[in-house]
Amino acid sequence: MFKNELLEKIQNGEKTVGTFFGAGNPSIAEVIGRSGIDYIIVDMEHGPFETESAMEIMRGAELGGTTALVRVKDCSRPAIMKPLDVGARGLIIPQVHTVEEVKNIIDYAKFYPLGNRGVCFTRADGYGADEIAKQPLEGYFRDSNAGTLIIPQCETAGCLEHIEEVCSLEGVSGIFIGPFDLSCAMGMPGKFDDPEFQKALDRILKAVHDAGKFCIMFATTTEAARQYFERGFDSVTVGLEYDHIIAAMRRVKAEAKGEI
Repeated sequence: MFKNELLEKIQNGEKTVGTFFGAGNPSIAEVIGRSGIDYIIVDMEHGPFETESAMEIMRGAELGGTTALVRVKDCSRPAIMKPLDVGARGLIIPQVHTVEEVKNIIDYAKFYPLGNRGVCFTRADGYGADEIAKQPLEGYFRDSNAGTLIIPQCETAGCLEHIEEVCSLEGVSGIFIGPFDLSCAMGMPGKFDDPEFQKALDRILKAVHDAGKFCIMFATTTEAARQYFERGFDSVTVGLEYDHIIAAMRRVKAEAKGEI
């Protein structure tokens, strides 16, 4: 299997913490990795990255010792295939509306027999030099599929409506909840305390766990992250790297001036 330390931690029942990566460079990814954080999500949806720049950030993350996931820009075959070929250990897929879209994602991302991902040795397997690529194709497909995380993002009314069926699909590893877009899709922008929104979170979490999958929640604060862990979420993605850099530098300035 591809070595996927994030998957191993989740399977071992560890609470994992990550952050989105939306503005930095490979050196920043390496530095963040050295903090001990469990993963970063290279944001190709809202960030400025294309495949080549995302690949360099993955290199930095790997050198720093953390797992690199990618949030892709859309559900198209190139958007799914390219980040996997350059080494992403998993994909977060935004704006999923239908079960059929998720089936297509699996088809693009997984090798035979789960899907029809194109076969080519790439950076993901050491350009054919890694042990995984030296097996017969049956073993290569099996291990690649097992180590590649496919995580649809539940942030639309359609995905919420069909969440039980989405979670049940073979090839779906887990679900990522985008609370801001989900609240908008439900007609209650930012009203996270609304009983209907909280009911939706409970429904998603139950559907994911009933299917034997994991659930990742996005949080803007560490206090919220702790609450989500207590609620049963398997992983929490806290903010974006530039949020943390801004907060850290503000604290440095305030501490230096004796203001805190």
